[in-house]
Amino acid sequence: MAAVHLLLLSLLCTLFVSRCHGACAEVDSDTEAVAGKGFKLGCISCKMRSEVEGSASVDWYFRAKGEADFFHIYNYDEDGPTIKDERFEDRLDWNGSKRSHDIQDASIYLFNVTFNDSGTYRCYFNRILSYQYYEYQTIVSKVVHLTVVAKATRGTASIVSEVMMYVSIIGLQLWLLIEMIYCYRKISAAGEEALREAANAEYLAIASESKDNCAGVQVGE
Repeated sequence: MAAVHLLLLSLLCTLFVSRCHGACAEVDSDTEAVAGKGFKLGCISCKMRSEVEGSASVDWYFRAKGEADFFHIYNYDEDGPTIKDERFEDRLDWNGSKRSHDIQDASIYLFNVTFNDSGTYRCYFNRILSYQYYEYQTIVSKVVHLTVVAKATRGTASIVSEVMMYVSIIGLQLWLLIEMIYCYRKISAAGEEALREAANAEYLAIASESKDNCAGVQVGE
């Protein structure tokens, strides 16, 4: 029984560690780009339940500074990326989740930023969650207000965002380490219990055999 318990505990710990490796942390995008440079438009939407299978497509929209309407500029789905607006032709590249249809990071990279790129960017996750008996569709949107400047400045929002990102990463790593130590101790304790039970069973078997031998000797006499 203890051996079965040990095996189940090992499987659970392995599953937990594999899920932790896929941990997701939502970090706000930077909002200040430098003219002539490249810029990452960040957009992250984490699933509430990582164990649920899912797939997503992503659409980006842009409203230039001083304008009233949003225009569709970029799409990413299972068929790959598509640039929808000629103003961004050859200037946008996918910078999000790789090798997975279960997209949680929908960031894109903007090359050769111009002052005309100032404005509001909105990304949409069209996500389908697959449960055992049904599918659930949800739409999540994120907004980035981009300002283009001639020279880089280190804004407070950028500093705070970067600090929070590193804090989140370190926190997740510490949590994973603690859980691994906990699992290791549980497995070790279960292993020791299994060894003790095996030793006791062997001792009882030897004692029973010795008793039977003694009884046989007495009958022979």
